[in-house]
Amino acid sequence: MAEVANADGSSGAGSTTPTRRRKRVYTQLWFWVIIGIVGGALVGWLAPDIGRSTKWLADGFIQMIKVIVAPVIFCTVVVGIASIGNLARAGGLAVRALSYFLAATAVALTIGLLAANIFAPGAGFTGTPSAADLARAQENIDTGSASGQEGLVGFLLDDVLPTSFFGPFVDNEILRVLVLAVLTACAVSAMTPALRERVVGSIDTIAKVIFGIIKLIMWAAPIAAFGGMAYTVAAFGASSLTNLLQLMAVFWGTCLFFVVVVLGGVSAVAGFNVFKVVRLVKDELLIILGTSSSESVLPRLLTKLEAAGASKQTVGMVIPTGYSFNLDGTCIYLTLGALFIAQAGGETLPIGLQIGLALLMVLTSKGAAGITGAGLVTLSASLQAFGGEFFTAEAIAIGIAVIIGIDRVMSEGRALTNCIGNVVATLAIARWNGELDRERLAAVLDDPTLVDAAMEAEHGSGLDVPAAADRTDATDTGSRPTVGAGS
Repeated sequence: MAEVANADGSSGAGSTTPTRRRKRVYTQLWFWVIIGIVGGALVGWLAPDIGRSTKWLADGFIQMIKVIVAPVIFCTVVVGIASIGNLARAGGLAVRALSYFLAATAVALTIGLLAANIFAPGAGFTGTPSAADLARAQENIDTGSASGQEGLVGFLLDDVLPTSFFGPFVDNEILRVLVLAVLTACAVSAMTPALRERVVGSIDTIAKVIFGIIKLIMWAAPIAAFGGMAYTVAAFGASSLTNLLQLMAVFWGTCLFFVVVVLGGVSAVAGFNVFKVVRLVKDELLIILGTSSSESVLPRLLTKLEAAGASKQTVGMVIPTGYSFNLDGTCIYLTLGALFIAQAGGETLPIGLQIGLALLMVLTSKGAAGITGAGLVTLSASLQAFGGEFFTAEAIAIGIAVIIGIDRVMSEGRALTNCIGNVVATLAIARWNGELDRERLAAVLDDPTLVDAAMEAEHGSGLDVPAAADRTDATDTGSRPTVGAGS
């Protein structure tokens, strides 16, 4: 059993040392993100001209996050794998993670198909896309055509294998950075123990500097949420909430079903509660809601899940890989969107072709990034690759043009589901791999504020840890277990 320690590091057993009390609401990041979202929605509604000019706030925030995503992934993966010191053990972890991702992808795609067939959101559609939407649709189709997603070979050459060592860092290509990180970790693991320890220590020090940069950038999250929400409401007006309401309702309802039933079931088997997990990452989910980008919280998730009890090795392997291979929300969107386009064109796709389409999307979904609009491009590429009489070039162009009007609202659902799916995957895989401190996780899930002190102590990058004056309340029984890998 892990020893329980108070916030000041003293033993919790029989100790009367004051422990941390709950922080005041205005000191927490999620509070200011909510203020930003609500304020942005009001500005977009009441002053749409101003709202349309605020998109750069969200774009700038995401751009700053993307600057440090590649270095964070590289350092985290190298330290995580190399610190294991056993490539066979690291390989076993990778196999478990990829097996889980494949199963989750298949389930998400199937649920998307079932939802589309049961609710048929595109049936009887009579709308006509505008010329502007058709032009934007063509841009997405052209991007999808140029994306190189032409089977497994194209995926490997165009998205996975690096063309240079530093190029993926410059272009922020996560999969290629991941490949380089794994190769580097394997090389470091083959070194003598003394040399390996020095190299890992040096890279870990660099990681701490990067997490310090993240600490500074994340304080701009409420401003980014304000800009993103103001733009969304101003640009699309009431149509962002009512246009194609049925498709939006089916998609969001399907995502909710997936989180509660599927991820809830996985969480129960792994020994934790999915609703408490959602509460743990509420800050990150609110940031995603404002920016429509799950990539914007990737670095923060790495530190939070490690502080919550998952091992550095598991977090370093599962989260970065999951951002390309475990996109549950995107998978639901792909099959649901594809059948919506077919239904809107008055077509009924046979079950056999639906299964074939889902199998194709098992591959194409792996190239979708966690940024706004990537799902639409991936959908375009998937339909073009599938082709046939149901998805002609004209049908794809019209269907994508119809969806474009509400894609940003749906993008938020994709990003939220992707994030929750990867958090659950990390904790579940850590549990099954014997690398989860279950006592620590239970304490953190019961009182999410405990994770802030752990993040501050371990990474020096706590984002909203209260001042010392706010940490004195002897009546609070909350305590934080020390780090351990016991299952």
